[in-house]
Amino acid sequence: MALRVQKYGGTSVADIGHINHVADRVIKAHDQGDKVVVVLSAMSGVTDNLIALAKQASETPDKRELDVLLATGEQTTAALLAMILKSREYKAKSFLGFQAGIQTNKTSGKARILDIDCENIRQALENGYIAVVAGFQGVDKDGAITTLGRGGSDTSAVAIASSLKADVCEIFTDVDGVYTTDPRICNYARKINKISYEEMLEMAILGAKVLQIRSVEFAKKYNVPVHVRSSFSEEEGTMVVNESSDMESVIVSGITCDMNEARITLKKVPDQPGVSAKIFTPLAEAEISVDMIIQNTRSGGETDLTFTVTKDDFERAKEISEKVAKELGAVHILTAEEIAKVSVIGLGMKSHSGVAATMFQALASENINIRLISTSEIRISCVILAKYAELAVRTLHTAFGLDQKK
Repeated sequence: MALRVQKYGGTSVADIGHINHVADRVIKAHDQGDKVVVVLSAMSGVTDNLIALAKQASETPDKRELDVLLATGEQTTAALLAMILKSREYKAKSFLGFQAGIQTNKTSGKARILDIDCENIRQALENGYIAVVAGFQGVDKDGAITTLGRGGSDTSAVAIASSLKADVCEIFTDVDGVYTTDPRICNYARKINKISYEEMLEMAILGAKVLQIRSVEFAKKYNVPVHVRSSFSEEEGTMVVNESSDMESVIVSGITCDMNEARITLKKVPDQPGVSAKIFTPLAEAEISVDMIIQNTRSGGETDLTFTVTKDDFERAKEISEKVAKELGAVHILTAEEIAKVSVIGLGMKSHSGVAATMFQALASENINIRLISTSEIRISCVILAKYAELAVRTLHTAFGLDQKK
């Protein structure tokens, strides 16, 4: 007997027919003798429709009330699945975020999980119930409903799996695993059978949409085995697990592309201690995440400082940067939205040289100019013009020998 946490995304619960199909899979696991916890997203498109309704009610919807509204999407699917299971004479019980014991901070729309106590779920499992949990939501210390941001149901599932010490957390989605790159861009993309938490985290951060970033962080921190697989087939997917020695034999595991990037450059900023803090502190206070940061020192005690943010944060970041630049006496600001970040990722980069050279040569062979470069122990990222993004992905996929043989 195993304890499984299964998470189903929006396309997997798109309508009653799909929810009935989810019920089939849940019942199959239950009939095999496993204890099953099911975490559900809202039906496909429901969250966007709720946001649209909120904007009809108010041009700037109150964030607290928006959380209350958006949480109803997952509440609906949880109740519907529990009803279906009960109609088939299986013991089932639905739980909202607060009933599942998910405690968060007070940041509406982007709440982070602070603690989780799954005693209610654990008791239900002991009594033979299938536990059906509304994902994406929790509760703050004052009892207010909070939501975890886009993809938050992944985080809910992994957090619950860690609390229950589940044998596996299965993330069911509309793809059958993690691929070496986006199959919609590259026809030769291959499914990866096993990938490390570190590689998956880098891929999630750098644009891969398979798993939400915080869910991978949770899985890594609490050593939760995650199985990414398709809701629509019985095929094995991709296991996300701890690093093993054989993983380093593969130099590059995947190529990612992030089109949600914008660049801001402050020209001729005073080159002196404390200036960077004055630039990035107000951005942090506005909860704007900064990605790549590059500083180019000029002569005469001046420097150019370039950083990237998401397109969603670009206008606010630009407004804040213009104000700070004026205070610092910077000459002017340059911005660019038509950019993309392509990255190569792999544990093998720790012990193999020449990855950067191969990447740069491959891009140069297609006359793709690199605007910014950043690295980590297992990743190299380059900012290029957005119009070359798909060509860059295909070129790098071939250059690192990742193409599936036809």
